[in-house]
Amino acid sequence: MQQQDKKHTGISRRSVLTGAAALPLLGILPRRARAAEFTYKLATGQDPTHPVNIRAQQAIDRIREATHGRLEIRLFPANQLGSDVDLLAQVRNGGVEFFNEAASVLSTLVPAAGIVNVGFAFKNYDEVWKAMDGKLGAYVNAQVEKSGLLVMSNAWDNGFRQITTSTRPIHTPADLHGLKLRVPPSPMLTTLFQALGAGATPIAFNELYSALQTKLVQGQENPLAIIATARLYEVQKYCSMTNHVWDAYYILGNPAAFHRLPKDVQAIVRREFARSALDERADIAALSQSLRAQLQSKGLQFVDNVDTQAFKTALAKTSFYTTWKGKFGNEAWGLLQQSVGTLA
Repeated sequence: MQQQDKKHTGISRRSVLTGAAALPLLGILPRRARAAEFTYKLATGQDPTHPVNIRAQQAIDRIREATHGRLEIRLFPANQLGSDVDLLAQVRNGGVEFFNEAASVLSTLVPAAGIVNVGFAFKNYDEVWKAMDGKLGAYVNAQVEKSGLLVMSNAWDNGFRQITTSTRPIHTPADLHGLKLRVPPSPMLTTLFQALGAGATPIAFNELYSALQTKLVQGQENPLAIIATARLYEVQKYCSMTNHVWDAYYILGNPAAFHRLPKDVQAIVRREFARSALDERADIAALSQSLRAQLQSKGLQFVDNVDTQAFKTALAKTSFYTTWKGKFGNEAWGLLQQSVGTLA
């Protein structure tokens, strides 16, 4: 996690989860079972208060109980073990057994994962889950596993992404022209904002807060849960509800480490991560509503009169959709359009 003044309290750990299920925060702290036969690590990039970590810890606790302590998984949130890119390498080489990664960053290794990030493709969650729990999700999972990683469950929810800025609100594509905007190290998001005229600047998440604080960039884009738990409202003024991209989280596993587990333990791991995936989705949906009031109370100004159709039209006038259709191929693009309609 980026280093910040510890005097800043920001949104409290309990208040972040207002509107979601009441969750025991004590579960975040890893507890070692007696005489564990296997001791594994699960790394994430999110703050301990983020639903990803709350629900991951609950899955870990259930796995420990169901395996009678044979498998102990220790949770390392907030990039404690390295940046997202570092951890992606670690989970591939076995230094970390499990890792939560956003599709937007996973796409740097598995290009097909980035198809869920196509700009202004998904209009709502009905379209998202129709695709991700259906043929498109199965297709992406298969491509991930060809890269030497295992997908532990259906996709978790990273939410719809919104644009925050310190200089001006974003209403139309013209407002992005010349804006220095941080994006993850993701080809999709970089080319999306380049096509819309912004100065897209890839910066690792653990460096984001300081980049905004020092004005290296003027804005960034992330789901509300990240804007809250990373306290980005401290260094941003406006939040434009663009819903420009939906992003997935994937719980990834190292194949060799996973296959070392007995078959019954493997089944328990998959079952409990799948259960937490559904719980985390519900949390993010609830937080998307409740966090607005909390973020507004911290001084973040929300901009709702965003002309999303103007953004989609502007993109269609560029090579964005046709270029990415060519990169993903007709099969993947066709599966996406089955859920969202014609894009290009």
